[in-house]
Amino acid sequence: MTDTHFPKDLATASHFVDGRYVEDTDGAPIKVIYPATGETIATVHEATPAIVEAAIASAARAQADWAALDGTARGRVLRRAAEIIFARNRELSILETYDTGKPLQETLVADATSGAEALEYFGGLAADVTGEAMRFGGDWAYTIRRPLGVCAGIGAWNYPTQIACWKAAPALATGNAMVFKPSETTPLCALKVAEILIEAGAPPGLFNVIQGRGAVGAALTEDPRIAKVSLTGSVPTGRKVYASAAAQMKHVTMELGGKSPFLVFADADLDDAVSGAINANFYSSGQVCSNGTRVFVHGDVHDAFVARLKARTETAVIGDPMDEATHFGPMTTQAQLDIVERHLATARDEGATVVTGGERLERPGFEAGYWITPAILTGVTDEMTVAREEVFGPVLSVLRFEEEAEVVARANATEFGLSAGVFTRDLSRAHRVAAQLEAGTIWINQYNLTPLGMPFGGSKQSGIGRENARLAMDHFTETQTVYVGMGPVEAAF
Repeated sequence: MTDTHFPKDLATASHFVDGRYVEDTDGAPIKVIYPATGETIATVHEATPAIVEAAIASAARAQADWAALDGTARGRVLRRAAEIIFARNRELSILETYDTGKPLQETLVADATSGAEALEYFGGLAADVTGEAMRFGGDWAYTIRRPLGVCAGIGAWNYPTQIACWKAAPALATGNAMVFKPSETTPLCALKVAEILIEAGAPPGLFNVIQGRGAVGAALTEDPRIAKVSLTGSVPTGRKVYASAAAQMKHVTMELGGKSPFLVFADADLDDAVSGAINANFYSSGQVCSNGTRVFVHGDVHDAFVARLKARTETAVIGDPMDEATHFGPMTTQAQLDIVERHLATARDEGATVVTGGERLERPGFEAGYWITPAILTGVTDEMTVAREEVFGPVLSVLRFEEEAEVVARANATEFGLSAGVFTRDLSRAHRVAAQLEAGTIWINQYNLTPLGMPFGGSKQSGIGRENARLAMDHFTETQTVYVGMGPVEAAF
């Protein structure tokens, strides 16, 4: 620790392996920065080869016994863990705010609770991993869904608790073990998930957490004992991890970036559309992969929409993330803040107008934090850099359109395909347009809600596979087919 006003126990140790906290200071140090102030609040150490080996070996031991358990017993452990997280939501939310800089108002409802809901949901399904039976004359066959073994989870820095649980819950429910590497930017929260799973009755080694940068992720991906890699991250990182996993024919789930379209038709409820656009661009300071950052607005309502959006955006309470009245916090890293500022400068140079926001904030006590106000751009055209590249920050681009076929074509003219939103009172149009949009998850008259029972994931360069819902369990199992001959065996000779 470098500052006494922060809790002393933010990081008990760097890693959680084989049921206990483990430290190895031979690993390179990783500073944990509180984004609101820029202060170092903890230091963890990168996993050494010895830590990586211990994590994978203990996971392999734990997985064999865990898979042999009845699904009901596995589910009971996950549900206990969910109950513990719900009970400790405030302390876990405070840790998430230290880790990410997100306002406590947000983390109290969207982070640890979302992780607990995942453990609760998949805990309830753990006893219901079923196969099929089929007849072939007098013979028959059946299928079994078998766990893959030891899986690697690689997390992103924007939702550290949620992502750890979204990956762990279906993996563990179906009989796998997991070694999880959080982002080096937000390393603290996943450690608490591992600790709570042990408290809930999970065997030591079942869910291990090790810290590190890209080299540690590569070590997990390349190890032959790892059967699957589940990554949440950027498209460039996903390509590297996917290629490495493919070299050994490993299973993968890739939840990557996006440049999602958000369509507002002339008949939309403008207040709802503005609310949706705020959620789709400024929640978590814009650091959400599924954000609808290309806001296409019909010409008939363009000016009214922008006026309402500007007025409401300027009411955002920006300040101390620990104050529950705060709506909008800092960026999580200086590097991401720099990226946002470069995109804003480029957008201005290419002809976009900044209607509001995009300004650095330097308030007493927070001068060294990573603060920028939520920005709205108008006059954005499809070829501009800000309309083509993922910003991953609070930058909302408004693009004007006139015809349905036109906006669908423009919405699809991207390498990404994670999400999309459609706002209209005409439900026939809504479903017609949704069917044409090239995206894995589409919201109609809503945005960025991800209930656990709904599959979530992308198409095109935005990823492969799905998280959440029963479908996620299929991604952590493989089908074994058994053919049963009931009669004599015939042969040509």
